[in-house]
Amino acid sequence: MSELDSALLQLVIETATNLPDDVRDAATAWREREPDGSLSKLAVDIICRNVDKARLNRVPICQDTGMPTFWIRTPRGYDTGAITRSIHEAVATATRMGVLRPNSVDSVTGRNAGLNLGPGTPVLHFEQEDRPNVEVMLLLKGGGCENQSAQYSLPCQLPEMGRADRDLDGVYACIMDALHRAQGHGCSAGFIGVCVGSDRAEGYAEAKRQLLRSVSDTNPDSVLGELERRVMANADRLGIGTMGFGGNVTLLGCKIGALNRVPASYFVTIAYNCWAYRRLGVLLDPVQGSILEWRFRAEEPVSLASQVVETHPDRVRHLRTPLSEADVRSLKAGDFVLVTGLVHTARDAMHKHLMANEPPADLQGALIYHCGPVVIKGEDGRWSVRAAGPTTSIREEPYEADVLRKTGARAVCGKGGMGEATLRALQEVGAVYLNAIGGAAAYYAERIVDVQNVYLLEEFGVPEAMWEFRVDAFPAIVTMDAHGNSLHRDVEAMSAERLRSLKGT
Repeated sequence: MSELDSALLQLVIETATNLPDDVRDAATAWREREPDGSLSKLAVDIICRNVDKARLNRVPICQDTGMPTFWIRTPRGYDTGAITRSIHEAVATATRMGVLRPNSVDSVTGRNAGLNLGPGTPVLHFEQEDRPNVEVMLLLKGGGCENQSAQYSLPCQLPEMGRADRDLDGVYACIMDALHRAQGHGCSAGFIGVCVGSDRAEGYAEAKRQLLRSVSDTNPDSVLGELERRVMANADRLGIGTMGFGGNVTLLGCKIGALNRVPASYFVTIAYNCWAYRRLGVLLDPVQGSILEWRFRAEEPVSLASQVVETHPDRVRHLRTPLSEADVRSLKAGDFVLVTGLVHTARDAMHKHLMANEPPADLQGALIYHCGPVVIKGEDGRWSVRAAGPTTSIREEPYEADVLRKTGARAVCGKGGMGEATLRALQEVGAVYLNAIGGAAAYYAERIVDVQNVYLLEEFGVPEAMWEFRVDAFPAIVTMDAHGNSLHRDVEAMSAERLRSLKGT
């Protein structure tokens, strides 16, 4: 392996497993602002323990390592072909190691490429300029938060904020609307990058590029800097909180850039990033390819878990699968549960499959876990789970009610909550929705005792196959119960009322 290959592999591993130092500082302040005993504080405590476990065990902070996106700035005349080959090799090697989840899927056939290589994967942005060295920045942005990104065309009418005009007040209204829409689906508290102007395609690229800035900086342009401060001052007043549970902190960073536009168009583009803000960079020697300097990585990062005292809420329910109807009807929204027994993963492809086929495993009384884990197979043929946090559940809303009726499952676990059709089905069949803590993939992997089986792996690939895990004391929060209560619905309604009050602030 050349020094360039080694350096880029190290960049990928560090980005996936080691939270940047500026994000750690933001997480520390975040934890201090949530009240003891609240669901938000409990969630942030799990997040802090997860961050330390990921770094110490060299496993992904979050199992969804997204579409690896690189920004490469080189001296003029530099051989970009060589660095492209090295990046591809680093991504493939990291995937084999279980540091990256195989996420690259053929959009026509639905087949998983297996090594995160293929048309458009990874994403590479090259710039050549007068500079003595090579800079490579990497962002790993999961699909859950990517789906919360948004683009607005001004003027437009917003449900809570009214008319948004072609001015900075209109830009502000769009940003606040996007934060409200994201709720807990994007693993709040989050970070946003914003582009004002440009065309549709470059607006998205620039919004994501804004996420390369330091959490602590403010745009040197006084007008944009003031807009960033305005968003930060009011975002937390929405009360959405950690994972959408309600709380004091909803936004951890706002970075806004502006590009020129044509007279006919005025786009506002927002790139939402979850709390697992995995962004690092390196300066490389242009000849040897060795690392000269790191961007955003501390040599000895401060432990976040050292600030956490292991506590549970007063009301803890211990559940064992398979679950009975009586088990789940005794639960109430807001209950903290610890689950022991078998759980079965099922994501998008599996839910579609279940609509037309019998389940590959017995799901009577089961817990269906919305999760696409990172797993590797050892030389002994046994599977090892390296990361296994929840994915965003709302994508399964078109299927979940029918899946519950068909399979006899008694619990669904994911993040961000689900809609009215699922809530009605929970009441009808006697089931609950459990919210695990999004992004806490290393923490949840440690609660998995072993892999009992895997179904349809060849057909669907690692993230979409059905994995049968045996878990012990797997923590989650009941946010939708069998009595028609939904914490997500309540927080969304509350935050909508607060958003209306923020118009003009």
